Amino acid sequence: MRIGDLAEKSGLSTDTLRYYEKIGLLPRPLRDGGGRRVYDATILRWIDFLDRLKSTGMGIKDRLRYADLRTKGEASLTERRKLLETHRGKVVGDIARLTEMLDVLDDKIDLYRRMEAGETVDPAFESCARTEHGAPPSKEAPKHEHRPGARPRADAET
Repeated sequence: MRIGDLAEKSGLSTDTLRYYEKIGLLPRPLRDGGGRRVYDATILRWIDFLDRLKSTGMGIKDRLRYADLRTKGEASLTERRKLLETHRGKVVGDIARLTEMLDVLDDKIDLYRRMEAGETVDPAFESCARTEHGAPPSKEAPKHEHRPGARPRADAET
């Protein structure tokens, strides 16, 4: 397939594809008799994987490192696995932080719904960024274990 077809199927612009080729994220394609790039359809899987790495926060330096290791074949399996394991750990941490932020947003939305329904809410609750069950933050140690992303059960004793 030619670069325009690849751009259409991958969702990347032809300029981006040429740039990725130039910096080494994409392998250099074959050329036809007229010097035009000719890509094998399997490149789409590689582009999709690169896009997933990018969307999960892997920086260009690490994606370039992974692409370079990939060219070394089986000799680089351990290094590639370790790079992905490190990145996976970062993604797990990101998910935990995002889940916690989702809890904050859910709490704030719930607070506003209660206020809209006419419930009397202590003004201090409205201005806080994160509270446990709508109460101001406590200086004492928590009475229950809190895992990132886990919400306390409504029936849990605290």
